Amino acid sequence: MFKRILVANRGEIALRILRACRDLGIEAIAVYSRADRDAAYLNLAHDAICIGPEQPQLSYLNAPAIISAAEVADVQAIHPGYGFLAENATFAQMCRDCRIEFIGPSPEAMRLLGDKVEARKLAKRAKVPIVPGSVGPVSNEDEAVAVAEKIGFPVMIKAAAGGGGRGMRPAHNEATLRSNLRNARAEAEAAFKDGSLYVEKLIERARHVEVQFLVDQRGNAVHLWERDCSIQRRHQKLIEESPSPHISPRTRSKLCAAAVRLALAARYHSAGTCEFLVDADENLYFMEVNARIQVEHPVTELVTGIDLVQWQIRIAAGEKLTFRQDDVRQDGAAIECRINAESPDDDFRPCPGRITEFIVPGGPGVRVDTHAYSGYAVSPYYDSLIAKLLVHRRSRAEAIATMRRALSEFTIGPVKTTIPLHLALMEHTDFVKGSVDIGFLERTLLGSVRELKPTADAAALV
Repeated sequence: MFKRILVANRGEIALRILRACRDLGIEAIAVYSRADRDAAYLNLAHDAICIGPEQPQLSYLNAPAIISAAEVADVQAIHPGYGFLAENATFAQMCRDCRIEFIGPSPEAMRLLGDKVEARKLAKRAKVPIVPGSVGPVSNEDEAVAVAEKIGFPVMIKAAAGGGGRGMRPAHNEATLRSNLRNARAEAEAAFKDGSLYVEKLIERARHVEVQFLVDQRGNAVHLWERDCSIQRRHQKLIEESPSPHISPRTRSKLCAAAVRLALAARYHSAGTCEFLVDADENLYFMEVNARIQVEHPVTELVTGIDLVQWQIRIAAGEKLTFRQDDVRQDGAAIECRINAESPDDDFRPCPGRITEFIVPGGPGVRVDTHAYSGYAVSPYYDSLIAKLLVHRRSRAEAIATMRRALSEFTIGPVKTTIPLHLALMEHTDFVKGSVDIGFLERTLLGSVRELKPTADAAALV
């Protein structure tokens, strides 16, 4: 096991990793930008090193500065968390070249799965269903139109080199396809320095279901069941839950088996997530692999009792999985709400500022992962996530009821947050029934949280 690890991230995930290290008896070194110099979680680190100014490009995305900090601190490994450099194969290779263990998959696996076109090819070889689309990146607009006409409109344009909703555009006809190709290419170039795009069939009214998996360096692989992430806005998840409602046992088994096949085909090791679309007829289609820990990983931790961050570290240290597939049970139901410092009634405008009131909920079955507190200043430089509110109960109905109560207790001010939106969703008939898809929030929200007023019969369904 490692003696010293550098945590190359910030916020709630940095705190989560620091706690995992403390539980394992590992000295953890934190890094921070000048914007985070007063962050309370730094007090849990064995030491903390400033890596640059407020701008992410000069701090948390500054690979040489992070490597330098790791060498100064004499660590054996770096945990990248999620976001920033977590899925950067070049950074993983830099760690290897400097004889520092990267806590995640190999650079080779990351490059393979990070290229969406190559990942689709791999999925096809592993007999994992993929969405019909172009074999590789389209070279021009005419080729994209030819692909769309062959597979049929509507289609989705996607960036070959990235994810997170960037470089993605739907198109329902040739005119919008040509226009959106130009926009998507510019966005992909800006975000990933690679404007390559591919075109695939747009699966409408689909659910977003992902499978968590672990693979050790000996090739032992297990899935940890699925999470439903269908409540999204502009491809950004707001609510995640496990099990996925209205997924049959047969489909659940197919999803989980496909994820493990793909992980093994990629020679993957560490924790990872395989994302799928599931249509109304429960046909499943591979989307992508997230080669890192996910924001929503606590949902899986709650229903399985397995500490995913600890196992990332253990696998990177060469340890073998101590449990088999039959040991991994899906116990009860868990739901996570991402509490963002955003104004839902103002097009989700980020709301940086100082929090002067911060009262977290508690009680049976409630977990709050947060780095925020009364007096904490929400920075304009980084992601607006300030807390993850989770509940775990015996059934989904009980979990929804507990989440309502917990949300009503969660007090944050004067910074605006997404709590009102989450409360409205917990009382919306379609969510309570589990009858949602990835377009549900956009269709129902209509640009304003006021459109999501609770329905009178929602409580009776819980």
